[in-house]
Amino acid sequence: MTNQRESILRYAAENFGTTPEYLWKSTPDAAVLRHRENDKWYGLLTNIPAEKLGLPSGRTVHILNVKCSPLETGSLLQKAGIFPAYHMNKTHWVTVLLDGTMPEPELFWLLEESYSLSNGNQFS
Repeated sequence: MTNQRESILRYAAENFGTTPEYLWKSTPDAAVLRHRENDKWYGLLTNIPAEKLGLPSGRTVHILNVKCSPLETGSLLQKAGIFPAYHMNKTHWVTVLLDGTMPEPELFWLLEESYSLSNGNQFS
């Protein structure tokens, strides 16, 4: 499996000109992705305990939080590897498990949607 985190960071840099920000000393690997025009978040890459997603405990998982339309949240949550947003608004965000379940083209589509939604004011 390729490193999905690195692929996402590379895609964000190449397509949106985004440089990740590492904002917290307590979680130095947590990378925030911001829209270049308005500084709104459109992605968060971090590691969390698996049980935070309702998965068997005892391990850490890599995740990507992305913004989504409330009209799409329900259908996205039906897909394997997508969960209610960890530590974000569960109406406007979802969490994607970066374990290879979701193919990269779908990850990139979600990232593009999140970037696009972050350019408007309707979802924060």
